[in-house]
Amino acid sequence: MASAANRHADVDGDKAGADRNHTILQAFEWYTPGGGNHWRWLHDNAERFAAMGLTALWLPPPTKAAGDQSTGYDIYDLWDLGEFVKGGKEDGEKRTKYGTREELEALMKKMREVGISIYIDAVLNHKDGADETEVFAAHPVDEHERNKDIGPQEDIEAWTKFTFPGRKGKYSEFTWCFNHFTGVDWNQKEQKKQIYRIEGNGKKWAKDVMSGDGVDNFDYLMCADIDHSHPDVEKDLIAWGKWMLRTFPISGFRFDAVKHMSRSFVAKFIGAVRDEARSIAKEKGLDVDESEGPICFAVGEEWTPDIGKINEWLGRFGDEQFSLFDVPLHYKFKAAGDAGDQFDLRGLLDNTLLSSRPMDAVTFVENHDTQAGQALESTVSPTFKPLAYATILLRPDGYPCIFLGDLDGCHGEGDSQPSVPPMSSLDKFILARSRFSYGELRDYRDHPSCVGWVRMGTEDKDFKNGLAVVMSVGQEGSKRMEVGTQHKGKEFADLLGWHQGTIKVEDDGWADFKCSGQSVSIWVLKEEKEALDQQ
Repeated sequence: MASAANRHADVDGDKAGADRNHTILQAFEWYTPGGGNHWRWLHDNAERFAAMGLTALWLPPPTKAAGDQSTGYDIYDLWDLGEFVKGGKEDGEKRTKYGTREELEALMKKMREVGISIYIDAVLNHKDGADETEVFAAHPVDEHERNKDIGPQEDIEAWTKFTFPGRKGKYSEFTWCFNHFTGVDWNQKEQKKQIYRIEGNGKKWAKDVMSGDGVDNFDYLMCADIDHSHPDVEKDLIAWGKWMLRTFPISGFRFDAVKHMSRSFVAKFIGAVRDEARSIAKEKGLDVDESEGPICFAVGEEWTPDIGKINEWLGRFGDEQFSLFDVPLHYKFKAAGDAGDQFDLRGLLDNTLLSSRPMDAVTFVENHDTQAGQALESTVSPTFKPLAYATILLRPDGYPCIFLGDLDGCHGEGDSQPSVPPMSSLDKFILARSRFSYGELRDYRDHPSCVGWVRMGTEDKDFKNGLAVVMSVGQEGSKRMEVGTQHKGKEFADLLGWHQGTIKVEDDGWADFKCSGQSVSIWVLKEEKEALDQQ
């Protein structure tokens, strides 16, 4: 899916060739500093990102949130990308946490110039920061059994009226009221925290959502829960998706909280925006080949470690191809780091999306939800993190996503400088994927604490000589692997510099490749490492 996603972006003029390996950067972390500076910071780092081999950027929600310092998931107005003052106040900020619309457009233009595609974070599950309250009928429901009423119908007051006085109908004249939502979790009249199901003709929780962990229906997540079955809601959300594609140089969407949304709506939205993308391409006189994957990349956050439920959800999704983040693989990385030398590396990929549906797998090690201080905190041990990144970047399957917090460090709340250090040499791992990780995969996963693999290279790449990877969770590791007789007598060196010396390939094309204990080494031809070191 990675090559297809970027191939379709290339038709709009990206420099990143479709025959290259492709890599996403999640271009934010939860505590990315606010103040409206982030779009400018990303713009200024575009050349650095492209040079290390990144080909796509997942931007945080660019749409107006309830607060101008919010990460963006408390969505207020999809149609405002830092252009209007929330509430129509004369002295308010137009920008989001990350900057203004003009700065966002400058960032996108720069990224396209250096060959990096743009994916937008779409928050379509709920809304927050309403302009007014309304009084309406609702039922209090059980926190876990959402289909179970725990009290009689009552009139509550809640923040559900969105009139967008600052935007004044520009781009969309649609305004929201309680009829456009299925539930809320705050009764303003009584100052009471409680999940309420809103009453209305035919109004109910969506049935085609996930359940589990003691909750019978995951439709409700937070704030004012959007009713995707309402025809006016569906029309406005799909219109927004089409508008985004026509207005900005984007190549796809990352969908927040899809396990809480109607599966049929998500599929309908994706189908509609892909049709729009095809129309745009046709208008430009472009012939789009979708034989290896559909136009307009789409990936969702379906947060569950249960690969059975993930595969079941994807199996019922419909005709549209849809990618998901490989949450089970993340938890494997977490478990491996926690277990240390007791973890069996041979089973690292078992029961993951990468192994069961590789075309649909977007792989990651950490993200803004797993970092320290978050509700889903599940940080991967710094010792194992390099092994995890080698796994997602240097094997052929999956579409890897790098976390900015791992690349440049994570901030603490209110910190102006990163307080959690970045992973050492992550840029070299990304570069290894971009330059060397091509060709046939030969696996040597025959030992519980030390495994390896070879990418044999290919004749139709500028960088065709492949690489060899060895990783160990125990003592110093050694793995005898074949790189081919074309390399007989040649010397390989560790691109990372973590294992000193060189390894000479024998006449039969085999060699004993090594790595330090609890570490990983990426072996490439010595002259290629030296050439990169001089750049």
